[in-house]
Amino acid sequence: MRTGARRSSDVAQHGMIDDMPAPSPLPLDPIAEAHRQWTAHGWGDVADGMAAVTSVVRAQQIMMARVEEVLRPVGLTFARYELLTLLTFTRTGALPMAKASARLQVHPTSVTNAVDRLEAANLVRRVPHPSDRRATLVEITESGRKLAVESTERLNEQVFAHPGVSGDKLLQLVSILTELRAGAGDFDTTAPDRR
Repeated sequence: MRTGARRSSDVAQHGMIDDMPAPSPLPLDPIAEAHRQWTAHGWGDVADGMAAVTSVVRAQQIMMARVEEVLRPVGLTFARYELLTLLTFTRTGALPMAKASARLQVHPTSVTNAVDRLEAANLVRRVPHPSDRRATLVEITESGRKLAVESTERLNEQVFAHPGVSGDKLLQLVSILTELRAGAGDFDTTAPDRR
């Protein structure tokens, strides 16, 4: 990865350390160049779609790098942070593992792996389901709750307050991505909006 000096304005805005290397901007937009090449090779009718998909994938990489940079010092990955935070949002601090998997929209094996790591760090514990002997609950511990709150404060300040776009553009981005997710069957569009 190419690196260069981080501007002090970046440090102030994103809460990053002065001596951390930052990626240097490329001299051209590789996705725009790929769009040009797609068109030149006779695929112009799908070049916009290719650029959209590639842009979303690259944006996800950029955002996840920022999130992971903030969570790394507290020993969490984003997947583990999401599970801890989900548990803090429940009335009891516990959920069946299968329900956690469904809410996080990940494979049950991913939840099991996250629970294994969080349990080893005493941030969650597995407990028997009170009414279903076949099910296991994952329950957040007090130290897990504290870490979830601390991590959320860090993410709110260093990432979510400055996601890369602002104002109306941010709302447009959320709207466009919601439309994409709905079209892919990511959630029930007939359910009432709970925002």
